[in-house]
Amino acid sequence: MTEALKSKIIEVCNKKIAQKGPQVGLSFYAFFANKNDHPELLMEAATWWILTHKLDHFEKAVNIQKLIKDA
Repeated sequence: MTEALKSKIIEVCNKKIAQKGPQVGLSFYAFFANKNDHPELLMEAATWWILTHKLDHFEKAVNIQKLIKDA
């Protein structure tokens, strides 16, 4: 996973946790705009989420952060 995507994921997780608390759940779509303007990056995130870590559609943001930081 690229450093740019890792940084974006951490940034979004931090923002959502600050807004809604540590129980907030996210899908990998949370890291992208509502339009498909970066399909390669979207597929990179989807592959990491679905194939590599076999995460459910929604996962707690704190768990996502831990996976990114431990990688």
